[in-house]
Amino acid sequence: MANTYKNTMNLPQTDFPMRGNLPQSEPKRLEKWESEHIYEKVLEKNKDGKPFVLHDGPPYANGPIHIGHAFNKVLKDFVNKSHAQRGYFTPYVPGWDCHGQPIEHMVEVTLGPDKMKATPQPELRRLCREWATKYVGIQREGFKRLGVNADWEHPYLTYIPNFEAGNVEIFKDLYLKGQVYRGRKPIHWCKKCHTALAEAEIEYSDETSPSVYVKFKLDAMPGIFEAAGATGDAYVLIWTTTPWTLPANAAVCLMPDADYVMVTADGSNMIFAKELVEQVAEIAGWESYDMVRGEDGEPVTLKGTELTGLTYTCPIRHDLKGKIIYGDHVTLDSGTGCVHTAPGHGQDDYLVGLQFDIPILMPVDDNGVLTADAGPFAGLDTDDANPVIIDWLREQGTLVAARKITHSYPHCWRCHEPVIFRATDQWFVSMEENGLRGCALDAIQRDVTFYPGWAVNRIGSMVADRPDWCISRQRSWGVPIPVFKCAKCGETVANEATFDAVIDLFYKEGADAWFTKKPSDYLPHGTHCEKCGCTELVPEKDILDVWWESGVTHTSVLRHRADEGLVFPADMYLEGSDQHRGWFQSSLLTSVGAYGCAPYKNILSCGFTVDEQGRKMSKSLGNGVDPADVTSKYGADVLRLWVASADYAQDVSISDNILKQVSDAYRRFRNTFRFLLGNLSDFDDQKDAVTDWCALEPIDQYMMAKTAKLLSDVEEAYDAFKFNGVYRAVYDFVNDLSSVYMDVTKDRLYSEAPNSPRRRAVQTVLMNILEVLVRVLSPILSFTADEVWEHYPEAMRNREGRVGNVQLAGWPHRADFVPALPGKDAEAQVLSAFGGALEVRDVVTKALEDARAAKVINKSQEAAVVVTAPQATLDALTAFGTAVFEELFIVSGVSFAAGEELSCEVKPAEGEKCPRCWNYRQLGGNASHPHVCARCGEALDAIGFTEE
Repeated sequence: MANTYKNTMNLPQTDFPMRGNLPQSEPKRLEKWESEHIYEKVLEKNKDGKPFVLHDGPPYANGPIHIGHAFNKVLKDFVNKSHAQRGYFTPYVPGWDCHGQPIEHMVEVTLGPDKMKATPQPELRRLCREWATKYVGIQREGFKRLGVNADWEHPYLTYIPNFEAGNVEIFKDLYLKGQVYRGRKPIHWCKKCHTALAEAEIEYSDETSPSVYVKFKLDAMPGIFEAAGATGDAYVLIWTTTPWTLPANAAVCLMPDADYVMVTADGSNMIFAKELVEQVAEIAGWESYDMVRGEDGEPVTLKGTELTGLTYTCPIRHDLKGKIIYGDHVTLDSGTGCVHTAPGHGQDDYLVGLQFDIPILMPVDDNGVLTADAGPFAGLDTDDANPVIIDWLREQGTLVAARKITHSYPHCWRCHEPVIFRATDQWFVSMEENGLRGCALDAIQRDVTFYPGWAVNRIGSMVADRPDWCISRQRSWGVPIPVFKCAKCGETVANEATFDAVIDLFYKEGADAWFTKKPSDYLPHGTHCEKCGCTELVPEKDILDVWWESGVTHTSVLRHRADEGLVFPADMYLEGSDQHRGWFQSSLLTSVGAYGCAPYKNILSCGFTVDEQGRKMSKSLGNGVDPADVTSKYGADVLRLWVASADYAQDVSISDNILKQVSDAYRRFRNTFRFLLGNLSDFDDQKDAVTDWCALEPIDQYMMAKTAKLLSDVEEAYDAFKFNGVYRAVYDFVNDLSSVYMDVTKDRLYSEAPNSPRRRAVQTVLMNILEVLVRVLSPILSFTADEVWEHYPEAMRNREGRVGNVQLAGWPHRADFVPALPGKDAEAQVLSAFGGALEVRDVVTKALEDARAAKVINKSQEAAVVVTAPQATLDALTAFGTAVFEELFIVSGVSFAAGEELSCEVKPAEGEKCPRCWNYRQLGGNASHPHVCARCGEALDAIGFTEE
């Protein structure tokens, strides 16, 4: 008979599979989305909504996507989809950075160095374009596989004519304002890549360098020391970690207010900072030394400013004289307090050199090789020169000490080799002209919101401290600096007319035309050099920094494609935290320089992806995670859920172990959806929903209020771009739903008559929960949410006018809940009141577990419990009625007693076990069904069941 009764139960029915098989099912769903043009349909649906434009920062088109790319793109998809779901108009144009040295380098590797040199520049550019185009396609497919919605068929690429013309538009604006200039300054130079580098192209890592202490012979003994009895030659003792720069020495810089003394050691009189005497003596190994002292026995001291103007013989080029100067950049952290100064080899040296009119010497060529001006070291590479120069100084008797130190040193971001500082003629954006630095700082402080908030300090400090921006590069693959040189006198020729001609040329033919056409083919007739009148002009050979190119996307994309709904300034830029010194900053400077405002209203920056131990991913460690491997093993929705679970403000860990944990969380979400769908299979919300709030039982009301609070919490988290807050809120809700409501109401769902008001009440609550969960999770679990949408109850699924994709369903609202919610104050009271009942449930559940362990009961339905509680608690509990607690505790009997502390006693239940619902009740209350409890008898009558 029990097996027969089983067939009368309302057991869950759904085709929604328990296992998602995401690696196999997601590609099919992608095909579906593509065929139904879901991106375009979402835009069409929201075309009258408020725009929210997230402007895509372009990844570099050189290789397949890595996990950092995936993390970044999925975060962007969260932003776009969560806004689109709420009715915002969200056009999203993806882009790629297609110019620059890495692509050129890969072409060189393919061709070989000799063939590379013999390849004409137009042909080389064609090969570079093909390389970039190939990886744009590969990366695009990688991003699409992650379920990211975008205008994939019309991306922006930095090599297309429209984009290249935008570069010239901004260059023209800044040049004519005096913001762009050509000058000879020390810049980071990569001798391997043979090009200048900007600050954003520098990465720092440890390097071992020689640390040398060298004495420079002064032309005369300073009078104050001579008067104190010092005799013989006088020296200034310098310290440097770059001996190869000594051939360019032109000055020694002191700390203005520091005390300097003359130390006598090893037969030499050496001036350096008093504070560092003991440290230097230990490093030099002086067994005895003393300072020149006055009549009072105290060391004679001079401030750095008081030594200014003394001259000395330069250490390598003895035909040159150097000068003692001072500068605020000098510190006493290490060394001697006397800084070897070569204005051609350092930013601080250059600036202090300008102040004191120190010449710029540059005895190093583009290959990092010392020239004839370096005297005996000509022909040596800068790295090879270090030990040779040290040995030479030792032979000369001017080397006081030498040791090795490990310190942070700038490296090229492309080849990862150490860079050098060298002065060359380059194009720069002035940070001071027209107050660019101050205006940029004002813009980010006044007009931009940062997520996380502290990031404003990071970009602010970088803008405040950065030198002028070097924007020229000595490569072939890129947008040329759009100016000309006079073939006769070398004067720069650039004016509004020439810029406009180049802009028109680039719009029509792209930047390739710069390298194939003569200036006379496109410049206005009669264009000539203003200095000498010559009409023969030579195009500039240098190209623009790729950070300049990506930095002008606010014009080449946002402004050029305004007819597609893009806006300027963009609502958001979202990239890794390293872009505070990269794309965020180059975009800011070009936008403020051209338009006087930031190009974005909000910046969201994320950390880096690291392994489970927090280590940076690298090939050598073998700890990288390939997004393609993740999607083929777990599915894109698991990867998306990992992104949502992480605190993007910090570095984010990923590993197979972490993904397994996320996969477990995914299964919990999926099983919850399956439970909801299975128990709503016979539900029609328009016919069956309980519309009277008071007709819901207390736990139903509690769950409705909890669902409303979930919606509020999720909205708040999405508004703050705290996707891990969305994940945590939904995960906790689903856990509670599973452990309490789903568990408690199974009896009503399975055992009541199909149309029982009590069963329909639970289904009404489940329908509200489903409507909220599927919509708020759609931005995150895009594939699964759409699959759930397709498996909705038949009555709803087939209803006329229903949208075919959850992404078109819109956002759930409190006003949509059925029955109508009573108001937030009443909801709070419901949550509070029933929350007390749930606290009692915890005590009862523990008592039931103990009773099972003691073999008093097997299942909780076999139990009757006596709850003892303080009177105030009892008053609150008894207001619900005993039946509520029988269901809540899943027992067959509940009684209450007054006592000082909350406790629970478990007893065997009275009555007999109903073979249909397994509760212990009085059986035989229904004449037609004498073997079951009265409630089950009514259910059997309702379905027309006849006893055999």
